[in-house]
Amino acid sequence: MKGKTCKLRLLVMSLALTTSIAVMAQQQQGEIDWMKDLTSRITLNGYAQGGWSYQNPNGKDQNAFNLKRTLLWAKARITDRWSFLFMHDFSSVVQEFYTDFRVTKGNEMTIRLGQFKHSYSMENPLSPTQLELIDVYSQAVLYLAGEGPDPLHGVNYGRDMGIEVFGDLLDNKLHYELALMSGQGINRKDLNNQKDFLAKIEVRPIDGLRLVASSYIGKGHAVGTAAWNPDIQVGDNYKRNRYSVGAEYKTHAYTGSKYKEARPASIRAEWLGGEDGKVGSRGGYITSSIPVVDALDVVASAETYDRNTKVDGWDQTNLTIGLQYWFYKKCRMQLQYTRCLLGNQLGKDYNWLQAQVQVAF
Repeated sequence: MKGKTCKLRLLVMSLALTTSIAVMAQQQQGEIDWMKDLTSRITLNGYAQGGWSYQNPNGKDQNAFNLKRTLLWAKARITDRWSFLFMHDFSSVVQEFYTDFRVTKGNEMTIRLGQFKHSYSMENPLSPTQLELIDVYSQAVLYLAGEGPDPLHGVNYGRDMGIEVFGDLLDNKLHYELALMSGQGINRKDLNNQKDFLAKIEVRPIDGLRLVASSYIGKGHAVGTAAWNPDIQVGDNYKRNRYSVGAEYKTHAYTGSKYKEARPASIRAEWLGGEDGKVGSRGGYITSSIPVVDALDVVASAETYDRNTKVDGWDQTNLTIGLQYWFYKKCRMQLQYTRCLLGNQLGKDYNWLQAQVQVAF
């Protein structure tokens, strides 16, 4: 009897142990599957750009090392149609946070809500990791898109808060973007309660060629003053409209993150204009990058911008020539020389030499 009882106890213990092992294995497998699913839905990307700059404005030599950008962003794919992105620049401020929802089965319509790069101009939506110039954007884009030193609007890195609808039609031959934005820029509450409207249309008649027109209609709220626009004072609400037309041709497109392996010869040109209150401004650029040997490209650009078209002397023209070498995927070294030709209101012509290293993943 005791032997049977002992055997029964051993059998029960064995079954319990086996069940426990099976449950633990199942839980562990569940955790592995859960972690695998989570990591497959989240992607991390980032880049850093830093280097050295020399210039001699008004005959005064200036040189300095710099760290221009250190960005990291995470994109979460919640469903096959719904995603979320968060981007932070560790040398600056939070740049983007938005959610995308694809309404249609294809790419005909997607809705974006949050803080993101707006659609005005060809250059503004592009990543600095792809753009040819070390100073990244042309002067006209820097001022008119809010990327750079517009003292009336402030530096907003070409981003704003709002809602956008975009998509591709006619077998990807036609791309459109329509947006309603606060108009105050990043990380700021709207100060005039008047929303700005942006529209862009892009036609792609043949592979590699795109023809683009964009417009921006809105009201600015001045956060500073500008010497070339003395009628607008801090706190004023003013007309802030923009337009642009341009074209770009690339021999082939970049493939994923392989910029080095898929370097196209490219040329891009755009003409831009704007109105801030009663003052009109305009400018344009033509920029080209041509692969020459191995992973080495020649870069050339000519661009100009006139801050006030009614008053002489507020114009600047930059002529740039340089080299860039792609040493790994999205990583490159750049060297560029720029001759800056200034209108008499801005000072004397000067030279600008820049070197930069870009590391990206």
